[in-house]
Amino acid sequence: MPPSDGEPLTDDDQLMIAIQGGDSLAFETLVARHQQPLISFFFSNTRDIQFSEDLTQETLLRVYDQAWDYLPTGRFRGWMYRIARNLLIDNIRRRSHDALVKSIRGTGDEQCVLAGLAGDVFSPDEVADQREMAQLVDELLQELPEEQRLTFTLHHFADLSLPEVAEILHANTATTKSRLRLAREKLQEKLAARGVRG
Repeated sequence: MPPSDGEPLTDDDQLMIAIQGGDSLAFETLVARHQQPLISFFFSNTRDIQFSEDLTQETLLRVYDQAWDYLPTGRFRGWMYRIARNLLIDNIRRRSHDALVKSIRGTGDEQCVLAGLAGDVFSPDEVADQREMAQLVDELLQELPEEQRLTFTLHHFADLSLPEVAEILHANTATTKSRLRLAREKLQEKLAARGVRG
């Protein structure tokens, strides 16, 4: 089926078409491709790895359940992350404040992701201990307003473009760019206040 708006079909679109045709291997391929980025996105917003894995599983199940309604228009990731964002917000509203601020001090993939994010804020030679820096950025992300944090994490953790982030968050690109800039500036200010200078 050709895309309705002239956008080229992506590999994800092809997989969704295969899923619509009953190909279970296509869904397994989709899960393998997007599971870790989704976990990273949820973890950066909840700091709870088990909760992040649960939300990821629920997101992917919803992708499967709604596959029959999906139109291949070259925008699969934006569609999937809208599902993820809505799940995140719904579940956060249900959780207590104590659960939300629970801190995870793991050594797994989430630390690698956060270390990469820390490197995006400051160059590696400016930060002596990347793991310590990653944990600090992780903590400071929780202090950002929700829309700025979601913009930052969708762009950096989910590797979505600004137009894709804008569509997911129901904002225009200029607002999204401003939120991303503000999030970066606030992170840099907070890091500087902790004695980390870029």
